[in-house]
Amino acid sequence: MRFHKQAAVAYTKTEPVKRSNIMPYSVMLDAGHGGANPGAVYEGRQEKDDALALVLAIGPILEANGIQTLYTRTTDVYQTPFEKAQLANEAAVDFFVSIHRNSFPEDNVVSGVESLVYDLSGVKYEMAQNINEQLETIGFVDLGVKARPNLIVLRRTRMPAVLVEVGFINSDTDNQLFDANFDAIARAIADGIIETIAVLPGAPDTLETRYSVQTGAFRNQMYARNLQEELMEMDFPARIERGDGYYRVRVGDFRTIDEASRLEQRLKRAGYQTVIVT
Repeated sequence: MRFHKQAAVAYTKTEPVKRSNIMPYSVMLDAGHGGANPGAVYEGRQEKDDALALVLAIGPILEANGIQTLYTRTTDVYQTPFEKAQLANEAAVDFFVSIHRNSFPEDNVVSGVESLVYDLSGVKYEMAQNINEQLETIGFVDLGVKARPNLIVLRRTRMPAVLVEVGFINSDTDNQLFDANFDAIARAIADGIIETIAVLPGAPDTLETRYSVQTGAFRNQMYARNLQEELMEMDFPARIERGDGYYRVRVGDFRTIDEASRLEQRLKRAGYQTVIVT
């Protein structure tokens, strides 16, 4: 049976990608469940809706960084796991990333993010780790990467595949994080994918330059979290980026330095020490 590829049409890009930044790699994003299959449900909230919204936010970020992005679905339709795997195989993409929300038998007992792969090896494992690390900077607990060779979308796909459980849908803590940091979560997952692909053969030396405003760098993650929460209470879209032993608190994500400068002035007026970074 040949499946219709309408869901695998690339999402419309908001701006054209600079030719020098185009990567020779493609990713198919999969929003888990859909249609008559809502996935996990908690107090009226449905996994299929959260997954689709997140996929449609991740895609344009990947496209803006030169990664061809396709989708298993862009609307509320149901596909079997076999159909999802076949879509990816027929499109011959380089990576398959499936977005889900987790669930636990008891409400508000477990929280955190975890990623699933066929086995704990290779570039798929590296990508899963990178995504988890990026999501941890948002405030999620990192529950690690686990092998799930029995999952059809991980077993039947012919390319490296990762299934990301973006928090527990029956955890009020995770739902609050999900709703309050939606754009940052999409960026974090995209960054985990980009970080993995950027070191592969054929990837450009530099990606599109982005500008943010840094308000602090700490060895202690708790201090960074406190500053992030303080900024977010003032409606500044703060995030934490980890690297070189530091937790850096950064605000905004801009294509031009002028946009970053305007945000920097607002932060300075609010009493913060700032520096524009790329």
